[in-house]
Amino acid sequence: MGKKKPRPRRSFTREFKAEIVELCRRGDRSVGQVAKDFDLTETAVRDWVRQAQVDAGERDGLTSSEREELAALRRENRRLREDVDILKRATAFFATETR
Repeated sequence: MGKKKPRPRRSFTREFKAEIVELCRRGDRSVGQVAKDFDLTETAVRDWVRQAQVDAGERDGLTSSEREELAALRRENRRLREDVDILKRATAFFATETR
């Protein structure tokens, strides 16, 4: 039994995602059919539809802008923790050097 090779990670524009979501919302085709027609994974299309519903206020969850802000805050928090760690090490080093 051969394993499927993982598909390389692709990125899509917001406009493309919005078009795919609109196709799914029209109801002409199922999410699975839209995914198949555009060579996308069904999971990705479902995630895009779910996120569009959250952004439109139709579903509970973090909006896209809130997700972006959270990611930025986490990056900043990580950087600040690294800065504090470096300062602690420098303080310890210089404290032993002056004795």
